[in-house]
Amino acid sequence: MKKITILGAGLVGGVMAEDLAKNHNVTSIDISQKNLNKLKNKKIKTICADVSDTPILEKLIQDCDLVVGAVPGFMGYKMMRDVINAGKNIVDISFYPEDPFGLDKLAKDKNIIAIMDCGVAPGMGNIIFGHHNNNMEITDYECLVGGLPVKREWPYEYQAVFSPIDVIEEYIRPARFVQNSQLITKEALSETELIEFDEIGTLESWNSDGLRSLIKTMPHVPNMIEKTLRYPGCVEYLKVLRASGFFSYDKIKVDGHDIRPIDVTSKLLFPKWEMKDGDRDFTIMRIIIKGIENNKSTTYQYNLLDRYENDTISMARTTGFTCTAVANLVLDKKYTTVGISPPEYLGGHFQDVKNYLEARNVKYKFKKIND
Repeated sequence: MKKITILGAGLVGGVMAEDLAKNHNVTSIDISQKNLNKLKNKKIKTICADVSDTPILEKLIQDCDLVVGAVPGFMGYKMMRDVINAGKNIVDISFYPEDPFGLDKLAKDKNIIAIMDCGVAPGMGNIIFGHHNNNMEITDYECLVGGLPVKREWPYEYQAVFSPIDVIEEYIRPARFVQNSQLITKEALSETELIEFDEIGTLESWNSDGLRSLIKTMPHVPNMIEKTLRYPGCVEYLKVLRASGFFSYDKIKVDGHDIRPIDVTSKLLFPKWEMKDGDRDFTIMRIIIKGIENNKSTTYQYNLLDRYENDTISMARTTGFTCTAVANLVLDKKYTTVGISPPEYLGGHFQDVKNYLEARNVKYKFKKIND
């Protein structure tokens, strides 16, 4: 049995700990004892500590075979750098704003496997992309994805499994996509569209900065875009908050104190967005890949509709199990590429990851269309 240390025991980190503990010795570390107390498998060793403290982190991971990162995005880049410096392989789901390839040379110098953005999207969507990139000439890639509560409650009709600031980042970070081989940048929440989905009905899509590493690793693909899905109408509320400055990182003075509006906003919104006992969610994703395969115009469409199951949040299942599937590939020495690896590099392991997810009832349905 291998030794795995998981940094973060939130909704996703906890699910990954439970999954990996079936076959490995797992240690879960979190600054919140409350999060650690929620772990059901008593074989999981728990440590309450602040992993943003580099010496503490280095000491806690010194004996493990693999680190799994599940910290908030604002901590992600430093955490990954610290883990690489400590000489440990890492598979990470932290969606941090910094360029992950800034750590590539360090990882290669240290002979470290460092897989980033290994969730659902980015994550499994990239693995699907990489799989088809190995087998066809892709001309178009579109990913629509969202995690939503089953119960729609005014005003936001949304609940979050990630930290509030990470969610707010989606609403303010400029959205990049590729159109006719040109990099286009537009504000987040722009170009909303109403789209119908089987079993769910009408959802609203909008530009978000989800392509991430694909912009750099897949420059030969002329059209690529990812859009986030929400219930219709909530985008308008978010635009009002953003335009009013509630998402700003710039400090303002309030009664003589310097305060970042985003910190206040996240504190206010978290109770409204927090998943509570009995709440259920679903994850929906539609990927369309077009291109030339065997000299024919070909389209692949993947559809995911995953629901809350076995007392486990769907977004934690779809994100966490993708990460644990890849963690096992590293532990089994099936994936050995040194340096920073975005998930599209794992396209050759698509079937392994897909089988792992299906064994946990996360099922991607696909159809192929020859034009």
